Formats: sequence, C-alpha cells, structure tokens
Amino acid sequence: MEKNRLEAFSDGGLAIIITIMVLELKVPHGADLTTLTPLLPVFLSYVLSFIYVGIYWNNHHHLLKTCRKVTAGIMWANLHLLFWLSLFPFATGWAGENHLAALPTALYGGVLLFAAIAYYILQNRIVAESGSNSKLAGSIGRDFKGRSSMGLYAVAIPLVFIRPWFASAIYVGVALMWLIPDRRIERVVDESEN
Repeated sequence: MEKNRLEAFSDGGLAIIITIMVLELKVPHGADLTTLTPLLPVFLSYVLSFIYVGIYWNNHHHLLKTCRKVTAGIMWANLHLLFWLSLFPFATGWAGENHLAALPTALYGGVLLFAAIAYYILQNRIVAESGSNSKLAGSIGRDFKGRSSMGLYAVAIPLVFIRPWFASAIYVGVALMWLIPDRRIERVVDESEN
C-alpha cells in the first residue's frame, strides 16, 4: 500500500470522528443563555476530545511522514489506533452527559489510555520498519512524553473514583503537554525534506 492511501484513510477516519462528536452537541430549546448552562459539561468534554483528536492527527501526520514504506504491521497498528480513536465520541458523550460521574469518566480515561498505547505500538512498528539505527529511532529515544502520558492515564483512571476533578485535571494536563507537536519527529521530517 502507498503511504498516501494510509494517510488519506486515517485523515478521513479522524474527520468522521470529529463530526460524530459535534453531533452530540444538541441544540437547546430556548433563546436565552440559561438554556446553554446544561450543555456546558457536554461542550467542555467535546473541546477536550477535539483537542485530543487534533493532537493525534498532528503527531500521526508527522509520524507517517517518516515512514518509508507501509507494511502489513503498520496498517494493522494504524487500524488499532483508529479503533480506539473511534470510541472518543461515545466516551466523550457519556462523560459529558454525566457531569464527571466516576464510571463514565473512568471509561473516558480508559479510551485515552488505550489510544495512547495504540499510538505507541504504531510508532514502534514504524521505527522497526525504519531500523533501530535510523534517525527516527534516535529521535524518539526512550519516549518519556509518550510513556509518562500512559502512566498518568493509568493513575487517573482509579483516581476518578476518589477525586473525579483531579483525575479530569490529569486528562487536561496530558492534553496540554501534547499541544505542541512532537518536535523529535518533526525534526526528522524537516531533515528528510531538505
């Protein structure tokens, strides 16, 4: 398979995920600001999930730019990532509708955790295809940011049953940590294009 087909398929999947998430925002019945108040938790969960999908889209784009050829392992790892990302609309909607209730917020964290694991697997498949001595492998190194994200999600999920606001703050904190694209991979892309 050509790399551009994998990119186009992934981009289309992510666009559909965002579309489904926004459809969960129901139009209020009324014309004053008080009708918007009940929608605030749903809107805030949508904003956070939109940011997460944007982060994955951005880093996925840079990661695929480093890929020389698409193998079956890379295709399956990419589908694995898209599977977990496709659960964002459900997890977002359930968490937003239930105002930080423990189980929906824990499920949201579980989806975040498994999406992070899936991205890590995809990244490792691409590194394996590039070779352990490649610039990509060297730039990723020990992947502190990726591993710490997974660790923070793993801490936040059980914490949500004790301190839901604190666990949600961890989810927000990880998103803020990733707002700037992964510069390690971006440098490899820039060097290969020059």
